[in-house]
Amino acid sequence: MHRRNNTDVTYFILLGFADAEDIRLVLFGLFLLIYLVTVLGNAGMIMVIRLDAQLHTPMYFFLSHLSFIDLSYSTVITPKTLENLLTSNKNISYANCFTQMYFFILFGAAECFLLSSMAYDRYVAICNPLHYPVVMSTRRCCVLLAGSYLLGCTNSLVNELCMSRLHFCDANVIRHFFCDTSPILALSCTDTQDTELMIFFFAGYTLMVSLITISVSYMSILSTILKINSASGKRKAFSTCASHLLAVTIFYGTMIFTYLKPSKSYSLGKDQVASVFYTIVTPMLNPLIYSLRNKEVKNAVLRVLQKREGSRH
Repeated sequence: MHRRNNTDVTYFILLGFADAEDIRLVLFGLFLLIYLVTVLGNAGMIMVIRLDAQLHTPMYFFLSHLSFIDLSYSTVITPKTLENLLTSNKNISYANCFTQMYFFILFGAAECFLLSSMAYDRYVAICNPLHYPVVMSTRRCCVLLAGSYLLGCTNSLVNELCMSRLHFCDANVIRHFFCDTSPILALSCTDTQDTELMIFFFAGYTLMVSLITISVSYMSILSTILKINSASGKRKAFSTCASHLLAVTIFYGTMIFTYLKPSKSYSLGKDQVASVFYTIVTPMLNPLIYSLRNKEVKNAVLRVLQKREGSRH
């Protein structure tokens, strides 16, 4: 006898915001506005960094890729969510569901390691400023960036291979607004213990390694800042890290709440609120955080606008 396929399910139904039927249009309008701001903010950040020569530094090199990841991250999730809110068709094919999950995890894991690289960059800039141009060379920046994407791909591929072994029988209603591991694991009619352990290990590894790197970097930064005699020097040193630290706190806070726990404790309401925050809201906040708190970015925007205005006349 030929072995049956790993699933009898050809499509899934994204239950989405099941308790929000009466405010679907309100949510649609809100999420659409957030997505438009996300696209404009991140695309604008990438454009300004590329066009302004004064921002061609390691810090802004990483920031431009953070904007790219946030833009990609949001695009993987938000358009399908908007479609589900606006129409009655909540179906997503098996292949599209797993594709969405693959890229969601890829960009999420890549962002973790990229934020670690940005913390290391700030550590070198503040704790070892004289050697900063040598340590943070173009080659090292490219290696750190490539490593972030490679580790993200590896994490996502392992997750995808583990999930593809599951059998779903006739259950195909995903209690979430996108294809994520926890609600899909809950549908499986086969034993998911080994799969859960593998996914938990890789998610934990990604979060812990990146968090340890960020924590060690900032402990060294704090120690160095405290040794600075002048108050203005302390403020200047801390201001270069404040935006990154705020972005890290928001991103990791919701990620840890959602993923570092057993799938049996999955709660549709609580997990959806956290998921909305880090999949839809956070990608919008990062460019705002970095632009509103950063004089260099503001000045760069003015220079780019002045150049464009000058080229017209």
